[in-house]
Amino acid sequence: MKNIRDQERCWDELAGEKEFPTPFLSESFAKHVEKEMNILDVGCGYGRTLNELHNYGFKNLIGVDFSDAMIKRGLGSYPYLNLIKTDGEKLPFQDNEFDSVILIGVLTSNVRTIKQEKLINEISRVLRNNGILYLSDFLLNHDERNLKRYAKYEDKYGIYGVFELPEGLILRHHTVEHILELTNNYEKLLFEKTVFRTMNGNISNGFYYLGRKK
Repeated sequence: MKNIRDQERCWDELAGEKEFPTPFLSESFAKHVEKEMNILDVGCGYGRTLNELHNYGFKNLIGVDFSDAMIKRGLGSYPYLNLIKTDGEKLPFQDNEFDSVILIGVLTSNVRTIKQEKLINEISRVLRNNGILYLSDFLLNHDERNLKRYAKYEDKYGIYGVFELPEGLILRHHTVEHILELTNNYEKLLFEKTVFRTMNGNISNGFYYLGRKK
């Protein structure tokens, strides 16, 4: 499997052309997170969601991403945001530093279950007790195109739902059961299935999740 640096290079190459259309549930988020609270967006890309929150009136916003090109694009578009380049492994923050953490379309880019578990554990470290996790990502699809590519790459990666894109990215679609297992240390406040348009313009099953750290 390609390592994190290979994927970082892919995202750097795509940073100037890709748009992330996944909607953010601002009103649902605002029911649980006050506008003065500290909010971290992990895998923030070019800062689209943080800019939405900024425009909605949230004040204490930080975003991190392992793609230098994404961060530079974000700072160019939204110079008032606090966007930080990280190594994609450890979050450069103290324990219990944030009231809420946002994770949108990041699990799909970390295809190995152990990597996803480490990511959620790291998020839990920097999130205070009773803090809010906002999670949105992709679920398994059942159309012919996706079924063929899930089958094609299952032997290679040992995980059903993993596939490669022509751009070089390795991505994963998930079962609901897997997502709920990853978040079993959180109290589920919302889980809503939906349909997203992907960055390549395709349609995919997806979900919104809000959870409170136990």
